[in-house]
Amino acid sequence: MSVQVQFLPDNVTVEAEAGEPLLEVAARAGITIPTGCLMGSCHACEVELADGTAICACISAVPTGEKELQINLYGDPLW
Repeated sequence: MSVQVQFLPDNVTVEAEAGEPLLEVAARAGITIPTGCLMGSCHACEVELADGTAICACISAVPTGEKELQINLYGDPLW
């Protein structure tokens, strides 16, 4: 099932498949999400979903059962 993934604030949209890793989807869209540990511990890759939930992109995938996914990228001043 295809999911439309929109990356904000750049308003870049790309089609993805449910279960596809978010970092791969972002890279295909030309979006760079900073990474550190790649295990979700350092939170360098933290992004925010439309509902305000913070997730680590390095350990997250496109969810099943969704037609659209909005991801808000923000810069962490500590990185």
